[in-house]
Order: sequence, then C-alpha cells, then structure tokens
Amino acid sequence: MKKYDNYKDSGIEWIGEIPSHWAVTRIKYKFQIGRGRVISNEDLVEYGVYPVYSSQTLNNGCLGFIDTYDFDDKLITWTTDGANAGTVFLREGKFNCTNVCGTLKAKSDEIIPEYDYYFLQYATQFYKRPDTNGAKIMNNEMAVILTLRLSNEEQTAIANYLDKKTTQIDDLIAKKERLIQLLEEERTAMINQAVTKGLDTNVPMKDSGIVWLGDIPEHWEIAKFNLFISIRHGHQFMNYDFTEDGIKVVKITQLHKDGYLDLSKCSYVSNEQLDNYQSILIKEKDILMCLTGGTIGKIIRVGEVNEPLLQNYRVGHFCSGDNEKISDDFIFWLMSSESIISQIFFQMRETGQPNIGMDDFGRMRITIPPINEQGKIANYINKKTIEISKLVIKAKQEIELLKEYKTALISEVVTGKVDVRKEKLN
Repeated sequence: MKKYDNYKDSGIEWIGEIPSHWAVTRIKYKFQIGRGRVISNEDLVEYGVYPVYSSQTLNNGCLGFIDTYDFDDKLITWTTDGANAGTVFLREGKFNCTNVCGTLKAKSDEIIPEYDYYFLQYATQFYKRPDTNGAKIMNNEMAVILTLRLSNEEQTAIANYLDKKTTQIDDLIAKKERLIQLLEEERTAMINQAVTKGLDTNVPMKDSGIVWLGDIPEHWEIAKFNLFISIRHGHQFMNYDFTEDGIKVVKITQLHKDGYLDLSKCSYVSNEQLDNYQSILIKEKDILMCLTGGTIGKIIRVGEVNEPLLQNYRVGHFCSGDNEKISDDFIFWLMSSESIISQIFFQMRETGQPNIGMDDFGRMRITIPPINEQGKIANYINKKTIEISKLVIKAKQEIELLKEYKTALISEVVTGKVDVRKEKLN
C-alpha cells in the first residue's frame, strides 16, 4: 500500500507521524457538541416511527421508537458513560438520542463526518477515564479530543476505503459468529439426542408419555428426578459473614457460562469457620447448577480443586443417589440437555418465580439407560464436545484476529500512515 511523500511528527504519541500537509486540531473546532435527552422505556411507543438510540450496542444502539424526533441531520453520536463509553456511531435521518449519547454536528462543509467517525473509533480509547460507574467520555472531554484536519478529498477517500474494508471484515466476523452459533446448536442437539434416544439408531423405541422426551429406547426407564439424583443446597451466607480473605464462597456468579468455576472475584468467610461447613465443601468433578435469576440452569462440572471452596445457597449440587442405577457422568450430560432445561423453564412458568428448588426437581422426569450404556453415552458426548469446542475456540480466535486487524487498519488509515486516495474500491 502506498505512503505519502513527506511526513512530520504530530507531537502526539498515539498519533505518531502524519502527512506533512495535515494538521492536528481538536474535536470542538470541527463539530458542534450536543447531547440527547432523557427518554425512558416508558416513553417508547409500540408502533413508533422514529428510533431512539441509547448506550447499548445491540440493534445498532436502538432502544425503541417514539412518534417524534429531535434530530434530522447527519451526526456522529457517542456513548458518554458506562461499559460502552466511547462507542461511536454515524447517524443519519430523523432520530432521537437518550441522555447517555453525545452528538457531533459538522460546523462546515469542509468537515466530512464519515472520516471522524472512523478516527474516533481509534482515538476514544486514549481518553476513557476510570470511574466508579465505568468509563466516561463526557461532552467536555470529547471537546478536547485531538483529531486531524485534512482535505475534503482525503477525508472522503479514507471514509470510502474504510467503508469497504471494514464491511468486508465485519462480514467475515459475522460468518464466524454464525459458525459458532451453528456449532453450539449442533452440540445442544447432539447432547439431547444422546441422553434421550441413545447411540443406537436401530434400537426399538417406546412412547415415554412425556412431551419433552418423546420416544425413548424400549429398554430405558423413566423415573422421578429426585428418586435417583440427590440435590444439595448450599449455605445462605449473609453479608456480615463475609471477610476480606479466607475461604472462597462459590456463588452463582462463579459458575462461568463456558462451563468452569471462575474464582477471580469470590467472597470469603473466615478460615476459622471451615469446620462448620464441611457438608458444603465443593470437590473435583462436582456438578453445580445455578438455581436462580437470569442464568438459571447454567451448569458446570468442577475441575481441579486445590483449596477449600464453599457452596452458596442458590448454587445447587447434584450427584447420584444410587451409583448402581445412574452415574455422575451421565447426570452431568443429562442435566446439560434440553430435556432437563425445558422442564426447568416449565417449572418456572408454573410458579412464576425465577428460582428452582428441590420440590420443582421432584416433579421432573428423567431417562435412565442401563448403567453400562450410560458410560458409553457419556464417553461419546465427551469426545464430540471436545471436537466441537476446538472448532468454536478456533473460530473465536479468528474473530479476535479479525477485530485486531480492523482496529489496526483503521488507525493506520485515519492517521495517514498509508495513502488510500488511489486505491480501487471495486
């Protein structure tokens, strides 16, 4: 890729050298800086016409719709605070912004908003400030963010080039994300098929009499969940029980969505209390499930344990109540399947509470293959999930590389490290 003929030091470490005919300036000299207004969820209209943009990145930042609009311009907007602080968007047409959105309107025709939209994607990372509520870039901070002044021709060429390139990268990322989704769906279907239908497709089947199970192998049993699976609740620790260090307490937040214990942000109780809590010690290979809240049904199998760990109240511990009838290995995959998750959410619907406990599990039904067949099923699922996990990990790594490449490309182009004016876009 071509470079400009001459460069100079911008005097800004994170910008570095720029083409000699470019100049450093500040956002406030190029844009009028504004802000959205307070618009709550209650203000949204079911059949509203004009979008309301807020701080989230889902749905391009659209919170919902109302019947009026505040802006009828081409504007750069950015999220002023919270987890997405500094995230920038290019808005056009009739729309609204909430009070967590700042707005930038070009002061003259010499300013091409599309260029600074890309520039700010790179620049805002250097201006975020730590805060008790997360990062913030308020209007006064946006005003002094450094940017660059260059010709209309160059701004337009850069914007057009990055439009094309970033769209290509985003399309590749979307395909990788879709692949991950399909792999996870395949994993879910494979687990459910194995624990409810078995591995032999030619085995005679019978009607289970249960909607979410359907037909099952003729020689399998149907039983109440709690007749063969033991459930243990943890201890209901109170705030005054916790200390600055000591024995780690495993809460539902420690059950990571990817299936492992995340002990990085645990609460603690005094080491002196260990003898009092021997009955709720967590051990290697234990099966733990979240029994409350938005992540209800999240399940993990505990890995290596090198220290005492205590089970909090809304974390459920599950194990075989009859080792000759059902194995822990099979229980874990059974409880990871749609056949159990569906029943969990059915029980929640019936009770209207985002909690599930012993009585709810007592109303559930499970499939019980012969114990030797359980081992074959668990081994099969282990093997297949490892294969799928490797593909998911590879796709996630590729996504991260694409994101890194996109970030590097934007920074190189908007700061003039390469000259894209004559790059072909077709």
